[in-house]
Amino acid sequence: MKAADFLIRSGMTMAERQAAFWLAGVFSLRMLGLFMVLPVFALYAEHLRGNTPALAGLAIGIYGLSQALFQLPFGFLSDHYGRKRLIYIGLFIFAVGSVVAALADSIYGAILGRALQGGGAVSAVVMALAADLTREEHRIKVMAVIGVTIGASFAVSMMLGPVLNGWIGVPGIFWLTGALALLGIAVVRFRVPDPMESRIHRDAEPVASQFGRVLFDGQLLRLNFGIFTLHLLLTATFVAVPLALRDAGLPSDRHWEVYLPALVFSMVAMIPFVVLAEKHRRLKPVFLGAIATLVLTEFGLLALHDTTLEAAALLVVFFTAFNLLEATLPSLIAKMAPPDAKGTAMGVYSSSQFLGAFVGGALGGWLRGLFGLKGALAFATLAALIWLLVAWTMKNPRYLSSYLLNVGELDEVDAQLLARQLTQVPGVAEAVVVAAEGVAYLKVDRNALDEAALRACAAVA
Repeated sequence: MKAADFLIRSGMTMAERQAAFWLAGVFSLRMLGLFMVLPVFALYAEHLRGNTPALAGLAIGIYGLSQALFQLPFGFLSDHYGRKRLIYIGLFIFAVGSVVAALADSIYGAILGRALQGGGAVSAVVMALAADLTREEHRIKVMAVIGVTIGASFAVSMMLGPVLNGWIGVPGIFWLTGALALLGIAVVRFRVPDPMESRIHRDAEPVASQFGRVLFDGQLLRLNFGIFTLHLLLTATFVAVPLALRDAGLPSDRHWEVYLPALVFSMVAMIPFVVLAEKHRRLKPVFLGAIATLVLTEFGLLALHDTTLEAAALLVVFFTAFNLLEATLPSLIAKMAPPDAKGTAMGVYSSSQFLGAFVGGALGGWLRGLFGLKGALAFATLAALIWLLVAWTMKNPRYLSSYLLNVGELDEVDAQLLARQLTQVPGVAEAVVVAAEGVAYLKVDRNALDEAALRACAAVA
C-alpha cells in the first residue's frame, strides 16, 4: 500500500495527514542531500586541491560527527524556542554547507561544507513537530510513514547520485541539495500546520532524565553498537567501492548501472526476511543472518573488488543485508526500550548511527591511504565480524509494540493506580502513566491485545 493511501485510510484528520506527508517530504529532501554524493565523492575528491585518501574519507563521513553533536541540542532548543524556527535554522545551515561544498576547489572546503550539512541537524526537531501535530492514537502511524520515507530516500539517493554526476557533476549535486534545503524551508512554512502546543513527547524525542536508563541498558547498547557499525560499514565501503569499479574498467558515469539494479533487487529481496522476522517471530536468527551476510560480503569485496561483475553481485547482497538491518534495528529498539523512554532510546540510537558514519569514513579513508583499497575493505570486514560476535549475545526480543493512550489529567496517585490496572488488560505487558502529560505509554502484544478492554479502562480513568 502506498504511503498516501495508508494515510487516507488511517482515520487521521486532514491536519494530521498533512503533517505526516509534508514532514516526511522534508526528511526526504535532507536525506537526498546527504547521501547522493556518497557513491561518487571518492572519485570527485581526486580532483580537489590538497586531497589525500584520509581527507577524502573525512569529507565523506564528517557530516556524521556534526549531526551527532548537534541533533540533541537542536531538539532541546526547539522545546523552548519553537519547532519551526529551529527547522528553518537547521535547513538554512544545511543549504549554506551545500553551497560551500559546491564552490570548494580544495578538499578542505569540501570537508567544511559537509560538516555544515551535518550541522543542520533537524531530525529530532522534525520528529517532535510531527508528535505535536498528531494525536497519541495516530502518532505511531505517522512515525512509521516518516521511517519508510527515510529508507526509500536512501535508496533513491544512492541511485540518483551516479546519474546526476554524469549530468551536472558533484558540484551540481551540491547546488541541487542546497536548493532542496531551501525548498524544505518553504514546505515547513507554507504546508506544515502550526502546532497549537509544543511539549515533550517521550515516545518521539529525548528526555534528559531518561538518558541514564538508556545508556546503561545492555541490550540497547548492543543495538546502538549495531547501528554504529552498520553506518561505519556503509561509509568505509564507499570510500573504496567507487574507486574499485573505476579501476575495474567501469567509467564513473556508468556506475548507476551497478547501483540501480543492486538497490532495486535488494529492496525486493529483503521483504521475505522482514516477514519471517516479524510475522513468524524469527527476528534474532534473521538479524544474525544478515550480519553474517555482511561479514561474508565485505570479505568478498576484499577478495574480488577488482572485477566488475563480481563486485556488482556482491553489492546486491550487501544492500539486501544493509536494508534488512536498517529496517530491523529500529524495530528492535522499539521492542527493547522502556515504554516511556522510546524517544530517548531512539535519540541515542540516531547519534550512534551518525558517529558510525563519521568513524567509517575517517578511518576507512586513512587506511586506504596506508594500504590501498584493501585496507578500507579489510577494516570493514573486521568491524562486521566484531558486530556479529557482539550481537550473538543479544537476548531474544519480546514481540511487543509501543501503544499510546490519552488518559486525560490525573494526579500521581491515580496515575500509578491506572498503570497497575492497565497491566491487567490482556495483551498489555508494561504500562507507565505520566500524570503531567495525561498519556499512558504501553508495551503490548498486538496478537493478544484486548483493545476494547484497554479503552474502557482508560475511559473510566
